[in-house]
Amino acid sequence: MATPDESLPFIAVRFAVLTVSDTRSLEDDKSGRILADRIVGAGHILAERAIVPDDVDEIRTIVTCWIQDPEIDVILTTGGTGFTGRDVTPDAVEPLFEKRMDGFSAVFHRISYDKIGTSTIQSRATAGVANSTFIFAIPGSPGACKDAWDGIIRVQFDYRSRPCNFVEIMPRLDEHLKRGKLKG
Repeated sequence: MATPDESLPFIAVRFAVLTVSDTRSLEDDKSGRILADRIVGAGHILAERAIVPDDVDEIRTIVTCWIQDPEIDVILTTGGTGFTGRDVTPDAVEPLFEKRMDGFSAVFHRISYDKIGTSTIQSRATAGVANSTFIFAIPGSPGACKDAWDGIIRVQFDYRSRPCNFVEIMPRLDEHLKRGKLKG
């Protein structure tokens, strides 16, 4: 388990939260609110928050826009990761990935298994990186959002976490392009 090195400074990261749902509005979106509250509560910046229906094109449009926005470092989507016909979030975001983060899914399922058992296999939680932006597709339940944030994302986006974390590699994500999104 990563441990924080309190001698290091905290570095705020800019997050965007996208809820994928045909039935929710921003007012009754518990999962999106949980993620937004945890982002701000941890000291990070909530740069954007939106809700879109379960539609590949609409999801992909907003995620692509956010990937291109230099003011967004991380995109968290919630919802649409199951197996029903309207669950299309992984189908929308995975083609955008330049690199997949298979470890996110593996660790998410491990954490989830401890709470809901084999029902965790009903999720297609996924993550990757595109244009120096981290993208996480998290299931839509409030519990799954808590598990993903508390068990993985919070720790990986705390620069003080050791032995390593995503914040320290952010400036190098696109070093082959000689540009950087993260502003210190």
